[in-house]
Order: sequence, then structure tokens, then C-alpha cells
Amino acid sequence: MSIHSQLAPQQGNGAKAKGFMGGYLEALSLVERLHRLLLDVIKDEFERVGVLEINAVQALLLFNVGDNEVTAGELKSRGYYQGSNVSYNLKKLVELGFMHHQRCEIDRRSVRVRLTPRGREIRDVVATLFERHADGIEAKGVLDLAGIEGITHDLKRVERYWTDQIRYIY
Repeated sequence: MSIHSQLAPQQGNGAKAKGFMGGYLEALSLVERLHRLLLDVIKDEFERVGVLEINAVQALLLFNVGDNEVTAGELKSRGYYQGSNVSYNLKKLVELGFMHHQRCEIDRRSVRVRLTPRGREIRDVVATLFERHADGIEAKGVLDLAGIEGITHDLKRVERYWTDQIRYIY
């Protein structure tokens, strides 16, 4: 059941409130669906190219790490992943040979990770997929540069609002 269908009856009484609330709930539902759809698109691409040992979340994690050497905490603080989720996936990626891990010299509790050559291959598959999508979206007129910049700008504003709610509301 989507966010929109669960919360729609709780909308405010005024026409303006219903309009904004309805639009907000539709946007939330769309963000939720787009995230799941992105994972499905990555999964389908991996099935197409014969990569079956990792899931789409793990592939996206490899893509986001890229050429960097990071800690699990850095991935969480950048907002990419939740705590236990990132730890589990990093452990699996190390076990499967997609990442190297090494204890940090300064803080022995912290582990730094980086991609192995196998991990970089996966990162490249995802990067190629995203490049193909970007080219297709632009070529078919789905969005132009101004459109993608507008969406990104608006989503960053919502992200800042939500982040402020987490930090300051309690």
C-alpha cells in the first residue's frame, strides 16, 4: 500500500490544503516507487550481463563508493545508507571479493573500504547503465538539462527540509 493511499483520508479541510497535501503525498509515493524501480532496473541489467552474485543495493553501494576509500560511517553520513544495512552489505561485498577492507590506523574501531578490481567492474556496469539512461532521457525529450536541474534543485530543498526536521524537531 502506498503512502498516498494510506494518508489521503487525513488531508486538511480546505481546498488549498487538500491540493497541497494530495500533491505532497503523490510526490512521496513517486519517490518511493522510483527508488524501487531503480533497484529493479539495476537488477535487470545485472541479469542481462550475467552478474548474479550481488543485489542491486550492493551494486549501487559499489557505484557510490567509486574510486574513494571510505568508512561505513562516511557512507551513512553522506545519506546513502542506513546503519545496519550498510554494515551488512559491506561485509558481504568484502566476503565476495568486491571490496578490500582495512582497519584505520588512527581509530582501530573504524574500517576503511575500497573497491577491488572486481568491484570496479561492477561500478563500471552501473555507470554505463546510468550513462545509457541519461542519453536516452535526453534524446527522447523526456527531460532536458533545465528539467533535470530543476528536479534536482527541488529534491535538494525537500532533502534539506527533512534533514532539518530530523535534527531540530526533537
